[in-house]
Amino acid sequence: MLDIVFSIFFCLYGIVIGSFLNVLILRIPLKESVTLTRSHCMSCGHILKWYELIPLFSYIFLGGKCRQCKSHITIQYPIVEAANGILYVIVYLACGISIEGILYCLCASALLALSVIDWRTKEIPVGFNIFIFILGLIRLITDFSNWHQYVIGLFAVSGFLYLLFLVTKGKAMGGGDIKLMATTGLLLGWQLVIVAFLLGCIIASIVHLALMAIKKVGRELAFGPYLSAGVFIAMIWGEQLVSWYLSMWATY
Repeated sequence: MLDIVFSIFFCLYGIVIGSFLNVLILRIPLKESVTLTRSHCMSCGHILKWYELIPLFSYIFLGGKCRQCKSHITIQYPIVEAANGILYVIVYLACGISIEGILYCLCASALLALSVIDWRTKEIPVGFNIFIFILGLIRLITDFSNWHQYVIGLFAVSGFLYLLFLVTKGKAMGGGDIKLMATTGLLLGWQLVIVAFLLGCIIASIVHLALMAIKKVGRELAFGPYLSAGVFIAMIWGEQLVSWYLSMWATY
């Protein structure tokens, strides 16, 4: 029963944070202030009332349309809010109420927001990597006895990607992706960030090849969403995957 209560709490809290993520997703690419500008309709500029800002429910009650100009509101709003709530529940069930769980929840939100932005613009705003870097520093300080794991994680994947960036003159990898692997490496440690990178590559290969075949998209892709998916999976199930892999070798 306690798990159900806390799961509901984390879900609702995640949905509220998801509402703020929508603000970041829409305003950062447009260079709008995320704190000084009041929430408004992106079509007519109508300043939204408090009852038009209730996560999930306002979208449903308004029928997905602006109350003023009746233009359609992007489905992104409820999807991001619900997705963030689900991510928070998954992290809670995996980590419980702990410093690690809190850091992973915040990282999951950053990964979700930067994934949507990168998917649209093929650019990861540096602010998200700075935020994850701060989370990584907190993780290092709170688990200082294992500090070397996190420091090595800072360079384990990003160092390789940076060399790839230099050799290909930026054609194979974007700078934002390199920074993302560096900051998440500081947060997760070297073993889990390697798992995250490998998972991201596998997911990217499967999904993008499918998109190339079905939607005829080009070879260029936004790598951030796939890396973010790999990071989240590594956060939750990475240790089990590492143990499973090592146990396979132990049988030989």
